[in-house]
Amino acid sequence: MMIVLIILAALTLILLALALRFFVRLEMSERFHALSLEMQNSLQETRRESSNNARLLSENLQNINQEVEKRLNIGFEKSTATFIDIVKRLALIDQAQQKISELSHNVISLKDILQDKRSRGAFGEVQLEILIKNLLPERTFEFQYSLENNKRCDCMLFLPEPSGNIAIDAKFPLENFQKLMDPDLGDMDKKTAEQNFRRDIKTHIQDIAGKYICPPETAEGAVMFIPAEAVFAEIHNHYPDLVEFSYQNKVWMASPTTMMAILTTAKAVLKDDATKQQVHVIQEHLSVLAKDFDRFQKRMDDLEKHISQANDDVKNINISAKKISSRFEKIESADLNRELTAD
Repeated sequence: MMIVLIILAALTLILLALALRFFVRLEMSERFHALSLEMQNSLQETRRESSNNARLLSENLQNINQEVEKRLNIGFEKSTATFIDIVKRLALIDQAQQKISELSHNVISLKDILQDKRSRGAFGEVQLEILIKNLLPERTFEFQYSLENNKRCDCMLFLPEPSGNIAIDAKFPLENFQKLMDPDLGDMDKKTAEQNFRRDIKTHIQDIAGKYICPPETAEGAVMFIPAEAVFAEIHNHYPDLVEFSYQNKVWMASPTTMMAILTTAKAVLKDDATKQQVHVIQEHLSVLAKDFDRFQKRMDDLEKHISQANDDVKNINISAKKISSRFEKIESADLNRELTAD
């Protein structure tokens, strides 16, 4: 009996185990199915989102492509404009280089010309002539003017007293100046160049003072025109003894710039003298003008008298008109009274 109970209990336990296993499997199957559905839904949602994202991504890529293409076109246009501008500038640079080459050739030619003393003298005379013709009237100067001592200066300025006629002579001391400016020159050679340069300037001053200062035919001084600012500056900066020597000999050194100042002053002197020479003419015109004004004043006085007389006449006429009007009024009043009496 005991064994039967044990067997029944064992069978019951087995059956319970089998039932539990069945229910567990059933529960697992349901959960798996639900999980499978959830995963399918999630996958479908993911696919939909992926599709939307792909569409948005495609649209964004298309917009980006359009923007990139637009900017590339703009950049291409700017690059084309820049390239055209560069080509134009290169053409201008090429023209400038040609002009520089021509100028360099001209400078070399000028340097060759200035190596000769006669050419240098002609160059200074031409520069002096250009300055004077641009600033002064023709009647106030003469080029290659011959003095009574048979000396001929490059130009004579005809200025009024007390200035008097001023002779101008162009000097271009270039050779020793060029040697002096050579940076490779040794100390001894440089000292020799300085002495020669000082001698050249001093000789020019003495020549001008001896040939072209001849009072009373000329003024008591003359001008030495140096057609190079560098030479003029070198003298005044490093050779004060030459400047003092020129003052002592009454020879005034002038560069192109200072010559313009001298000529401008001369022009003012000439204008002032011309004004003084016309003073008597001005006085005559003023005298005639004063007479005309006196005549005008008398006529104004006569006109004022006539106007005053006309005013008096108008007043008298007005008085007479009032008297006539008054008499007409009395006449009309008398006629009216007579008619009333007749009635």
